Amino acid sequence: MTPVFGHGALRLYLLSLLAEAPRHGYELMQALEQRFGGTYSPSAGTIYPRLAKLEEEGLLTKTADGRKTTYEITEAGRAELAARQGELRDLEGEITDSVRRMASDVRAGVKSAMQALRADLAAAERDARSAPSAPSWSSAPRPPEPARPDASAPPERPVPNPWSAPRPEPEERADAPSAPGRAAARIAIHDVDLALNDFRQQVREAVRADRGERMSAAAATRVRDELEAALLRIKSVL
Repeated sequence: MTPVFGHGALRLYLLSLLAEAPRHGYELMQALEQRFGGTYSPSAGTIYPRLAKLEEEGLLTKTADGRKTTYEITEAGRAELAARQGELRDLEGEITDSVRRMASDVRAGVKSAMQALRADLAAAERDARSAPSAPSWSSAPRPPEPARPDASAPPERPVPNPWSAPRPEPEERADAPSAPGRAAARIAIHDVDLALNDFRQQVREAVRADRGERMSAAAATRVRDELEAALLRIKSVL
């Protein structure tokens, strides 16, 4: 899936991120990944050449700190950013639409994979039902009865017949789930995982709306309280 960045758009967006605060190259990549909700992760080969070009144009500076390099926007960079605020607003709208499209593609792919998994489980269940069962003790062949000894022959010590010994019945747990039950449980768990992933994505988008500017400490505390209460309700169901 390809993001919306057209010619010069990523360059402009990097300037807007650096206008918020100085960042390392890896921090810029993380900020972009978070903005796209994890559906797009830029590579170093995409980010660093553009940072080098911005430095050549005098729109940012870099400072080496050991193995890390910090990039910071210059006054010239802020001036260009201010002059292109209209383009930046349009770009933000395009990014939001792109994230929605990519999230829709992800959901469609997950739904298709879920349908394929259910089909595989159903096929495995049918195969298990149609497979021949193992022979039981009662159907196992018995050896021929030994010939009766001659009455004039000396008596022999009796040899125990293993076939006449009582055979233990295989133990079965009364609560052991059947093969169809185990298959249904796996499908149910997978459905819950999908629901949790979708819930987490929606919460992240809500929290990061407007770059998180609407999130206060009080709101964050209330969100945590609501999540803990939801967890307790889920545990009560289980």
